[in-house]
Amino acid sequence: MYAVIANGGKQYQVAEGDVIRLEKCAAQVGEQLELPEVLLVSDGETQHVGAPHVSGAKVTVEVVAQDRAKKVHIIKFKRRKHHMKQMGHRQYYTAVKVVGISVAA
Repeated sequence: MYAVIANGGKQYQVAEGDVIRLEKCAAQVGEQLELPEVLLVSDGETQHVGAPHVSGAKVTVEVVAQDRAKKVHIIKFKRRKHHMKQMGHRQYYTAVKVVGISVAA
């Protein structure tokens, strides 16, 4: 069984036991959350497609970690002007493990 969920402007295909990185949310490690924005649920034989969300469907996840991603280096350079600017950015994320996928019948 798998589902397609929406979070932070992105879509993720998840199955039970998967660990994914979502946009940072205010939750403690070990806490369980319910993600109601389920776009599609499939059990191999039947598919429930939402318009835009599947009514009664939810994905339960457990927070595994609150961390920051690897650094992305940004370099701005202007030729012949002796000008170069270096910056970096580390995005915060929440790592979650999918505990269950449920659909109201």
